[in-house]
Amino acid sequence: MNVKYDAEADVLIFIMKDVPPCNAIAEPGGVIVSYDENDDPISIEFLNASKRQLFNPSETVLQVLR
Repeated sequence: MNVKYDAEADVLIFIMKDVPPCNAIAEPGGVIVSYDENDDPISIEFLNASKRQLFNPSETVLQVLR
């Protein structure tokens, strides 16, 4: 999984699969879920991530647990 943050757009994106989306659904609260051709989710976008305090770019630490 890849995690990206677009500071200009203030969008936090979790990418589960790197394939072109076939469909996307905007959920309430500024969340967009994109799906592949098999209707499996491939990415989740959180709009206004820092304004909603979901993400603070200056304090972010990514920890990978195995």
